[in-house]
Amino acid sequence: MKKIVTFGEIMLRLSPPGFKRFSQTYSFDVVYGGGESNVAVTLSNYGMSSTFVSRIPNNDIGECAIMELRKRGVNTNQILRGGERLGIYFLETGAVSRGSKVVYDRAYSGMATIEKGMVDWDEVFKDADWFHWTGITPALSQGAADACLEAIQAANRLGVTVSTDLNYRKKLWKYGKEPGEVMPDLVAGCDVILGNEEDAEKHFGLHPEGIDVTQGDTVDGQAYLSVLKQLQTMFPRAKKVITTLRGSISASHNSWTGVMYDGETLYEAPSYEITHIVDRVGGGDSFMGGLIYGLLTYDDDQKALDFAVAASCLKHTIKGDANLVTVEEVEKLMSGDASGRVSR
Repeated sequence: MKKIVTFGEIMLRLSPPGFKRFSQTYSFDVVYGGGESNVAVTLSNYGMSSTFVSRIPNNDIGECAIMELRKRGVNTNQILRGGERLGIYFLETGAVSRGSKVVYDRAYSGMATIEKGMVDWDEVFKDADWFHWTGITPALSQGAADACLEAIQAANRLGVTVSTDLNYRKKLWKYGKEPGEVMPDLVAGCDVILGNEEDAEKHFGLHPEGIDVTQGDTVDGQAYLSVLKQLQTMFPRAKKVITTLRGSISASHNSWTGVMYDGETLYEAPSYEITHIVDRVGGGDSFMGGLIYGLLTYDDDQKALDFAVAASCLKHTIKGDANLVTVEEVEKLMSGDASGRVSR
């Protein structure tokens, strides 16, 4: 069984019920999730061995977050206990022409106050096949960025494949460093890079060449090829560079696909029309989890990409951060069965 390690912050997500605005609600629905923990849950659902590394406060709320991971089969033995609090984010779910809104409350969380040297990475990566991190973690603090670089360097030294989802978050870079000062050293150690045009621009100043990536309410996969080539030139270790492509017709209706470039071939996945979005949070994480599964399972890059896109399409039908689907459900959609019939 393949072993995947992810490193990042799991948070308490508080959302008004249904599509209520913050100003309308007197209660919040509780979900636990975060970029890297979502990937760990996805891979556990697919039958892989996933280990989540983080720093979580030693209190009842921290224990609830760990219990949620354990319930989904994620190995939590490498989680450190410490820090003042669990990070929180508030989500107001949009609909039709009103977009969703996120408010972060994660200063001084366990992960925000992690430091280099706290994690024994040689122990964590024992028998590991893959390590995944996202651009959210180094945005939290200098300590989190240092710990992330330490993890990447250890994985490189031990021969563990490293992937990243660049995940630019404007609201998080608050500790005095710009992304361009931090991210290049981290991404240089990555074998697989996922990012969209905003990630490439905000982190590295890269732009699509010669064409607008958006064509009305759709997206043009070929237009992203120049960005993918630029990323691979900047980070020559990367064997595969990928982007998800989202066409936003409204908050409730998106088109969804992805492309992958391996230095020679541009792979393009089928496009899905997601006409009644239940929850789009975690869409990129579900794609990354599906891609890792596909690359480790199939001897076929096109099939791996197709699996990732189908998996993330299904995530949009599931409430919460994590993608709670099975391999069989993803492969059913890949085969063309999008009927949604009752399984009896």
